[in-house]
Amino acid sequence: MWEFWNQWESLTILAAALALDALFGEMGMLFRLLPHPVEAMGRLIGALDRKLNKPERGEGARFWRGVFAVAMLVGAAGGLGWLIATLARGIPGGWMIEAFLVATLLAQRSLYDHVAAVGWALHNDGLAGGRRAIRHIVSRDPASMDEHGIARAGLESLSENFADGVVAPVFWYAVAGLPGMLAYKAINTADSMIGYRSEKYRAFGKAAARADDVANWIPARLAGLITAAAAALSGNDWARALRIMWRDASTHASPNAGWPEAAFAGALGLALGGPRTYPGQGTKEHWIGGDGKRKYGPGGIRRGLKLYVWACGVNAAVGLGVLAVRVWLF
Repeated sequence: MWEFWNQWESLTILAAALALDALFGEMGMLFRLLPHPVEAMGRLIGALDRKLNKPERGEGARFWRGVFAVAMLVGAAGGLGWLIATLARGIPGGWMIEAFLVATLLAQRSLYDHVAAVGWALHNDGLAGGRRAIRHIVSRDPASMDEHGIARAGLESLSENFADGVVAPVFWYAVAGLPGMLAYKAINTADSMIGYRSEKYRAFGKAAARADDVANWIPARLAGLITAAAAALSGNDWARALRIMWRDASTHASPNAGWPEAAFAGALGLALGGPRTYPGQGTKEHWIGGDGKRKYGPGGIRRGLKLYVWACGVNAAVGLGVLAVRVWLF
């Protein structure tokens, strides 16, 4: 009986973690007392950046040090994940420790809350409130946005982060357990901190950016398909979600972000992307779903959040299904 439970407890762990995250989200009060795993990863990445990314070194030297930094991060995160899972499953009730850690690496509830706050502020406090709220989830210049730009930015953040904050962690846990999930979060955190094309990080952060592209390649496309399935279940346009995803995903500047973004745009009949302004510069991005409605406000965000809730449900079912197949086969 114990052997049977030990083989299948990963399913219980993932299901419990998904439920825990959906109910409690970031658990901010707890992490005022304890360091969050991603915060700990960030500190290590910052230390490696300060130590290895010296401006006096040539680009070649900084590139190879960036490769070393990513390899060290992935190895340390994967090794720590293996150690925690091994120790936790060796004690009665230890699976709850792993479930709690997995929950902290998911962003279902927190992503919903952050984007909902933008819609709430836009509806209740107008343009000024929307600008204050949107600055917490995007890096572009809020002062350059009107109501429609804020709503688009909120939905873009929702769709893109659905892939790398929700689908990808579940995918990597289903495929490779806690070691795979922690390794993925290390790569994703490194990309968010050093994976830029600025002079400082063009060479040192290149390995982190490329590793993140590879780690998100399957999850991003899976997120698009999950969104289309969620559209079918929620009464949105699943066929248009697939069509816009196939047509527009590759026009995005990122090799991965366009897939979930195009699926959301198609399902909702809205346009995302387009020209935008960051501090100090403007960019001319392609429209995603450009034949959809371009001007919308809090109502567009509400529709996107409803689709997102359905998509999280489909993602949970897919992740648990993949994990069940893996456990059954191996």
